[in-house]
Amino acid sequence: MTLTLDMARSIADTVLAKSKELQLKPIAVAVFDARGCLRAFAAQDGTSLLRAEVAQGKAYGALALGMGSRAIFKRAQEQPFFVDAVNTLAQGKIIPVPGGVLMRDIAGTLLGAVGVSGDTSDNDEACVLAGIAAAGLVADAG
Repeated sequence: MTLTLDMARSIADTVLAKSKELQLKPIAVAVFDARGCLRAFAAQDGTSLLRAEVAQGKAYGALALGMGSRAIFKRAQEQPFFVDAVNTLAQGKIIPVPGGVLMRDIAGTLLGAVGVSGDTSDNDEACVLAGIAAAGLVADAG
């Protein structure tokens, strides 16, 4: 199984709907495939200037390190020099806070990652989890 454009759009739409349901601050959502290619992106009206980049950095970091950004956040607290060094190698593209989640099919095959930014990291992650679950995929937030 691979992540199709229709799947990526559906995930993004569900993420946005969940944000609206929870009455969160305006968010941006980025859906990447397993190769790290952006497949879908959307930002609600009123998002602040760098939300797109932050959402992409959460998803990119999850793919780059093979773990959800919640795990990267924990690792950054335990091994700050390691995460800083990896982020230097990634040219600053990794955002080490919750809200970037790997997604897999039922067999465990990595399909990509979704990142959200705009509200608290926990709320961002909750929206991602809803989008991945609605697509019938397995989320790995770390």
